[in-house]
Amino acid sequence: MKLLTFKGGTHPPHGKEYSDKKPIERAEAPKVVYIPLQQHIGAPAKPIVEVGDEVKLGQKIAEAGGFVSANIHSSVSGKVIAIEPHEIPNGRGMCVVIENDFKEELHESVKPHGKVEDLSKEEIVEIIKEAGIVGMGGATFPTHVKVCPPPGSNAEFVILNGAECEPYLTADHRLMLEQPEKVVTGCRALMKVLDVKKGFIGIEENKPDAIEAVRKTAEPYPEIEVVTLKVKYPQGAEKQLIYACTGREVPSGGLPIAAGAVVDNVGTAAAIADAITTGMPLVERITTVTGPCIAEPKNLITKIGTRVNEIIDQCGGYKEGTNLGKVIMGGPMMGFTQWHTEISTNKGSSGILLLTEEESRTPEMQNCIRCGRCTDVCPSFLQPLLISAYSMRNDFDAAEEQNAMDCIECGSCSFICPARRPLVQTIRTAKREIGAKRRREQAAQKK
Repeated sequence: MKLLTFKGGTHPPHGKEYSDKKPIERAEAPKVVYIPLQQHIGAPAKPIVEVGDEVKLGQKIAEAGGFVSANIHSSVSGKVIAIEPHEIPNGRGMCVVIENDFKEELHESVKPHGKVEDLSKEEIVEIIKEAGIVGMGGATFPTHVKVCPPPGSNAEFVILNGAECEPYLTADHRLMLEQPEKVVTGCRALMKVLDVKKGFIGIEENKPDAIEAVRKTAEPYPEIEVVTLKVKYPQGAEKQLIYACTGREVPSGGLPIAAGAVVDNVGTAAAIADAITTGMPLVERITTVTGPCIAEPKNLITKIGTRVNEIIDQCGGYKEGTNLGKVIMGGPMMGFTQWHTEISTNKGSSGILLLTEEESRTPEMQNCIRCGRCTDVCPSFLQPLLISAYSMRNDFDAAEEQNAMDCIECGSCSFICPARRPLVQTIRTAKREIGAKRRREQAAQKK
């Protein structure tokens, strides 16, 4: 069978051997959870509980703060002891701090909603919205917004990303292998909401056990096709996955819906299935804890709001004889280094990666030799060397002319660069400045 793929990309070391054979385990519940109000793209959620309130597992504790936002629920039963700033993966933000009473008492709102085939499109959207489900591949875009395309846009395909091309991470692999029925149920729900007749579940060929499990589960549903993807990074990126599965290209500056597709992660689909079949909102997720510096790599179901240091302790702590260099939330290509481990997990915490000093050392930057390798591997058809050069000269208008905003920040250019230029970092800076300029212009027009 032909392997589907895209133009460009690269092949970083996989590192998946640490945890790909480790079955999913449930982590011990922490004594205290620190649940961020900002764990999704968009406006922070607004707390609806107060200090001293008793809450139950699955109870809504914060409401979406706008159209692009998401509800937040308690991952434990217990008492709200504070609503205050704490360290979170992307800096510092407000958290609802709950002391766990370990009773695991469910809130009365947590109840099954029935079967996908018995629910209307509107009911499924409301279930997704109320459950606070967001993209769990790391982007954390509110799913109820994604499944409601703007007027004039029509979806033709639902595509589930099971590629998990990010090195080291194996949470999605284990999910597809151990709970394929959730992935298929979530895919069916998304297809019904969007009224599409064709669904794809894309999985890289280095996960044959997951391919077999999902394909067998999807057999009763001929409208769902499990496609085998070539092993290449970033095979799981939205635009690249759409091209691999359908042959369609998302236009520059456009969204996936412009190509008739809606893309979600397999973890997101599983969360939708849970919300429908059990009524449980998004209060926990599978997190891969891995790397050469962890004593016992694992795939753990962790409650949202658990401190990273507690999760590391449950994996045997730091491996003896190793010199810890970095703790990264996510994978090595698109994850972010944390300055300490007293941060709480959120809905996008797909992995906790511990690298040695040697692996995490920043190489000395050299002059660009114009070899063109960054252009060859760029999956977005950009010239990273030019955008980066303009960014380093603070010429963000020129960077914009080079379509800097089309960069998906996959890091392929930085990985392949023989001169070790900080390409993705400087392009990210340019995107931030261009975005800020556009917001200023929009605000001025409104006035």
